[in-house]
Amino acid sequence: MFSACMRDCYDTCSIMSEIKNGKLIVRGNPDHPITQGFLCPKGALLPRWFHSNERLKSPLVREGKRGDEDFKEVSWGEALTLIKEKLQETIKEYGSESILVYKYAGDRGIVNYYFPMRLFHYLNASTIDSGICDRAGQEALKDIYGTAVGMDPEKIKEHKLLVYWGINAFWTNLHGFMLAKKGNVEIWTVDVVRTETAKRSDKFFQIRPDTDVLFALGVAKVIIEEELYDKDFVTKNVYGFEEFKNYVTRLSLNYVSQETGIKPERIKEFAREFTEKRGIIHIGYGFQRSLAGGEAVRAVAILPVLVGHKFGFIYDMKTIDKSYAEGKFLRTKPENKIPQMELTKVIESDDIKFLYIYNSNPLASYPNQNRLRRALKKSDVFVVTHDIFLTDTALFSDVVLPANTFFERLDIVDSYYHRYVLLNEPVAKGPGKSNSEVTRLIAKSLGIRVPYLYESDEDVIRKVLEANGISFEELKRRGFIKVPEGPRNWKTPSGKIEFYSQRAVSRGLGPFPEYKKFKGKYPLRLLTPTHRMTITSQYHTTHGIIDPNLYMNPEDAKVRGIKDGDKVGVFNENGRVITKVKITEDVPKGVVILYKAFWPKLLGWNANFLTTDEKVEKYGKGSAFHSTWVEVNPYG
Repeated sequence: MFSACMRDCYDTCSIMSEIKNGKLIVRGNPDHPITQGFLCPKGALLPRWFHSNERLKSPLVREGKRGDEDFKEVSWGEALTLIKEKLQETIKEYGSESILVYKYAGDRGIVNYYFPMRLFHYLNASTIDSGICDRAGQEALKDIYGTAVGMDPEKIKEHKLLVYWGINAFWTNLHGFMLAKKGNVEIWTVDVVRTETAKRSDKFFQIRPDTDVLFALGVAKVIIEEELYDKDFVTKNVYGFEEFKNYVTRLSLNYVSQETGIKPERIKEFAREFTEKRGIIHIGYGFQRSLAGGEAVRAVAILPVLVGHKFGFIYDMKTIDKSYAEGKFLRTKPENKIPQMELTKVIESDDIKFLYIYNSNPLASYPNQNRLRRALKKSDVFVVTHDIFLTDTALFSDVVLPANTFFERLDIVDSYYHRYVLLNEPVAKGPGKSNSEVTRLIAKSLGIRVPYLYESDEDVIRKVLEANGISFEELKRRGFIKVPEGPRNWKTPSGKIEFYSQRAVSRGLGPFPEYKKFKGKYPLRLLTPTHRMTITSQYHTTHGIIDPNLYMNPEDAKVRGIKDGDKVGVFNENGRVITKVKITEDVPKGVVILYKAFWPKLLGWNANFLTTDEKVEKYGKGSAFHSTWVEVNPYG
């Protein structure tokens, strides 16, 4: 059977699945050009996830305090009646906008992700304006290109050089990394940390936090001043080049070196070889989750243009229109969109009275956890969570509904990395219900008779595919279909690539990317990347691997009297955690690392008990997780 990994991951693998002797067996689809017949270490453990005895089997209703594991099992009928009554009461007393549906990409199946929104659009509920992941970079790329959709990654092999900028691809985009390796493409990495990708790269440029923008501008300065850029391409296709040229000419290369930690000769080396090899850049999501992130992506995005690429970056991919699945046409009032990074704020303000959560575990993945948990404990908001496991979010809920896995339902999925749509067929039956099943049940309990809320998964899939000119029958036969790339242009005010960004100026930003120094109340910059064996809070219960260690540079440890393996306290204005330290030169001086979003219910805390909930205001109110500062002291 054809399955598809629905995780929030670049690779979106095509999987061949079967049940043998009652056990799920999975392998990478050998015919899929990106999956290439193998699965990452996380994907190989999917059967353990599917067969987990920790899966929820019955609906639960909270009896104790929020956060306590004190629930009683109830029937689906009882749970649905309680949800119905609370929805009706909320609408009657507070209005439909006091209902908020909070979702994210824990499951990216098009039906599973979008179909529940039909009900909440019909109810005229408030929705989340996503900003927790890649929003600042999205806005920055739109400033330059009018779109955040980059090049087809299958074309990597046609190029000589791929730069991984702020992405640990060996952990988070393994299939893309192998595409480059198999194509004998030279790989460089630009990062603050000497990651596994950096160690496997042909060149590594280790910059200081927040200096991505300055390093990129320094490289652009060399390319322009040494006249290495593609003059014909730039003349025809770039808006504001002469102004940008004057802007970077005033920049001192020595200053760039002092701030970034990269010697002038290495900046020149990057510029000259990047131009000679007409490099392309995979722009990571991590570094744009900071107060400097939007400006940094704008600067980095300019470099491929200078060597003649129309879209010489990888960041996002939007291949098909999925709007039919979501059903915004069911609304009768304007949509009230709440910035995702203001979830805690709206709970504190008492504006939300009913919160429905699916495909997400915000009580592990959301920043400044202590604040969020305090808000939920004080609030009378009624919380419903639909999940496979009793997550931290479930523990803070009033009703918990058991979900199923993508091995148990029909769906399709696209990718934000490659151009394939994948089929996902049901392989087995387990406990729980899909998001679309639950949506139909809630709609029925409310007495709603709108046919769109009862459409079958297959009918939704067929109509989405039909709207995009894709044959469902062919998809069933092959398991995946590549969506062809049509003619592309730059959707900017000038119709060109804008070095002088009119869109940025309209938002109160400078016309060119600007370098700003940020300093916190504490001396150490905390970075919270994902662990190799997790995707944010996903997979935590699957493999039993938890890495709660704080990674610290030897010099920072020495001045604090800390030795490898010591127990330490890590703290700031948001909270304090106790853990052990691992000393490594992979982490630069002034920086510490905690891997993000392990489940607090198992660990007692996670990195998000420390992370900031500040927003990058002028870049779509994107998250700023990595603009967190802490201090570390010996403990005990």
